[in-house]
Amino acid sequence: MDLASRYKGVVGFVFGNENSNSSEDSYVERLLDRISNGVLAEDRRNAIAELQTIVAESRAGQLAFGAMGFPVLMGVLKEERDDVEMVRGALETLVSALTPIDHAKGPTNEVQPALMNTDLLSRESESISLLLSLLSEEDFYVRYYTLQILTALLTNSPNRLQEAILSIPRGITRLMDMLMDREVIRNEALLLLTYLTREAEEIQKIVVFEGAFEKIFSIMKEEGGSDGGVVVQDCLELLNNLLRSNASNQVLLRETIGFDPLISILKLRGSSYSFTQQKTINLLSALETINLLMMGGSEADPQKDSNKITNKTVLAQKKLLDHLLMLGVESQWAPIALRCSALRCIGDLVAGHSKNLDALSSKVLGEERQVEPALNSILRIILRTSSMQEFIAADHVFKNFCEKNTDGQAMLASTLIPHPNSMTDASLEEDVNMSFGSMILHGLALSESDGDLETCCRAASVITHILKDNSQCKEKVLQIELEAPMPSLGAPELLLHRIVRYLAVASSMKNKDGKPGYSYVQPIILKLLITWLADCPNAVQCFLDSRPHLTYLLELVSSTSSTVCVRGLAAVLLGECVIYNKCSENGKDSFTIADAISQKIGLTSYFLKFDEMQRSFIFSSVKPAQSHKPLTRSTTASMAEIEDVDENDLTDQKNEDHPILTSVFDAQFVNFVKGLEVNIREKIVDVYSRPKSDVAVVPAELEQKGGESDKEYIKRLKAFVETQCSEIQKLLGRNATLAEDLARTGNSHPELMAGSGSDRVQVETLRRDLQEASQRVEMLKAEKAKIESEALMYQNLAGKLESDLKSLSDAYNSLEQTNIHLEKEAKILKSGGTLTSPDIEAIKAEAREEAQKESEAELNDLLVCLGQEQSKVEKLSARLSELGEDVDKLLEGIGDDMALPEDEDEED
Repeated sequence: MDLASRYKGVVGFVFGNENSNSSEDSYVERLLDRISNGVLAEDRRNAIAELQTIVAESRAGQLAFGAMGFPVLMGVLKEERDDVEMVRGALETLVSALTPIDHAKGPTNEVQPALMNTDLLSRESESISLLLSLLSEEDFYVRYYTLQILTALLTNSPNRLQEAILSIPRGITRLMDMLMDREVIRNEALLLLTYLTREAEEIQKIVVFEGAFEKIFSIMKEEGGSDGGVVVQDCLELLNNLLRSNASNQVLLRETIGFDPLISILKLRGSSYSFTQQKTINLLSALETINLLMMGGSEADPQKDSNKITNKTVLAQKKLLDHLLMLGVESQWAPIALRCSALRCIGDLVAGHSKNLDALSSKVLGEERQVEPALNSILRIILRTSSMQEFIAADHVFKNFCEKNTDGQAMLASTLIPHPNSMTDASLEEDVNMSFGSMILHGLALSESDGDLETCCRAASVITHILKDNSQCKEKVLQIELEAPMPSLGAPELLLHRIVRYLAVASSMKNKDGKPGYSYVQPIILKLLITWLADCPNAVQCFLDSRPHLTYLLELVSSTSSTVCVRGLAAVLLGECVIYNKCSENGKDSFTIADAISQKIGLTSYFLKFDEMQRSFIFSSVKPAQSHKPLTRSTTASMAEIEDVDENDLTDQKNEDHPILTSVFDAQFVNFVKGLEVNIREKIVDVYSRPKSDVAVVPAELEQKGGESDKEYIKRLKAFVETQCSEIQKLLGRNATLAEDLARTGNSHPELMAGSGSDRVQVETLRRDLQEASQRVEMLKAEKAKIESEALMYQNLAGKLESDLKSLSDAYNSLEQTNIHLEKEAKILKSGGTLTSPDIEAIKAEAREEAQKESEAELNDLLVCLGQEQSKVEKLSARLSELGEDVDKLLEGIGDDMALPEDEDEED
């Protein structure tokens, strides 16, 4: 009674007019009274007919019936089973009460009385049991209307009806029996079972146990397979519900009926190969069934992997690959959605299956004169198609073909040889006779000549798969050279350098022309370079051989016009130049790259690029595997929806990153980049925590070389000390920079400072190293002060010795003057004739001898003292050099003051 009164209140709320509502209510009430209390059977049948009419045409009538009509009609169904016409009328009235009435001008938020009636009826488990019992009636319309009522209940209240049917003995069995009934009833029962088995695992088991597989394929065969109507679609939807994430049902299908009936649906019949809307939907549903079988079951099922391999093996034995190649590669007139689905199935069929990989690599397509490998045909789709979704689907084939298939990668890499003819002159139509690798290189050359990087981007994606986790292929492709677009432009160019140049061209062309699609070219090229340089030091060295590459990469990381994804990937590529760098040449080693990052970008800003990229939509929304929505009547309602499936994702160009990147950047690549990020952080910290190897002190360098003069030796020691001081200052500066970066990071991101234990250990290590460096600086300062005081003392002693030497020199000069004076006197005496010549000469010789003896004695004593002091000065100079002091600077100015008096004397 409470439920009924609530429904009566809703009638007034929806329609508002009390007079109208009361008239509808009273009219429905009178009809229900005639049905329940009438004496004449004909009058009761007429009342049911009138009630059915008003309920089918009026929402108010539906509401009024829901409030008080269900008990009356359920009583008729229960007590009047012999009156078939009355039971028919009651069931038809229930169908009308549960069917929504569409009014084009009605408000969108208007209450739907049909949904309310469905909710009311589904609450009564006795009513569901009564309806199921009617399925055993002989009358066609009774069974038909009953199935329509159950379908309406299941559409609006699936969980409640599933529970009710499971609680009723033989409830599912009665529904399965309807599949063998007349066509109309069979179709209704089929539609009901598709709704019933979508997410009910228990019902799925019962349906399979009741022989659902045999009945489903029998119906599809009767309807004409893929050329059949919507019934075939319903059969395939039911089949997919039974196989989805259910390994046991897949095993049962494989070991009982087999996969032949399913694969026969994919076989194209006739010569016209026409694809109607319904045929396309049927083929898409069959391909979904194939995909479910290749998944093997749910993730939690321990038998999933073995079941997956077995299913792929059996499917390949049944020539599934030929049918998929026909649909996805050879049938270019087929709808785009169908070709994409077939290509994805090809990729899934060969993934992780060695025999299927060999089968695809050896498969040949075409007629007698136009024969080429299947992989070449799929590559041509990648390079030529105008559909993004078809490119992604074909790329999926090569991704799975190269995954953990080193032999296949080597086979494809061996074909990467430039075409003997001019690659830029050939057109796309002439690539039939080219090898697989020549087609890729041809596509790169066309990108250069046409100024269109679309083909280059797609070829780069294929090369990425060939090089992934294969060092031999990386080394081989590293040697490939491409000829210049024009002979006048110079010598051939390495493929790696050409790819980097395209990376820069993509940025400039996007900013200049704003062409649609270029927003994803740079990320895909960066993905290739990241894959190529990973664990390949020769590729890193080749990349750094061209100086502009590093400069451009630093600019790209700092560019504000690039997307977050591009800046982050460029930062990862830059980090690979550090962690995989084995070059010892100055200017290309890891120390130089890390130093350039610190100076041009800043460590905090550089590491922030990683965090921004991880928070971007592409990296944060990645899923382990693509999950396709099941194909149902609602999802395949129109052919336009299927045809536009590859365009819907591309209409929103306002997003920063192109939607295609969510498909190209799968979970495997995203996890790989995250692992690289950790290694890059650790490597850069390690580079800054240790000095360069060539800074280490070699004891032999401190020794004087043979034949080296003292002046050259002191000059070399001075240069060594200056170099060492410079390196110490640089290290101290870098430590200070790291400390500032850590401080800024801690202030702006306190959550990072309280992050993982490894981060805290790194911070503590850096802090401890900084403290030790500071203590060492203080010790050096104290020792420097001590040495400076000793140097000052020796400087004073040297001044005293200089003064003694000057006195000795003055005495020698005085003797010389006396000698000259005596010579003058001797000349005067000689001219006067008073003295003889021999006497004068004797006097001169005697005076000269005495002066010489006196001066030599004093000079010898002075030289002995100077020799002792000079040895002390040399030892002190060596000690000062070891401690990093400038010896010449300390000795600067010594003796200058002492020289001034001598100069003045000379002037006098």
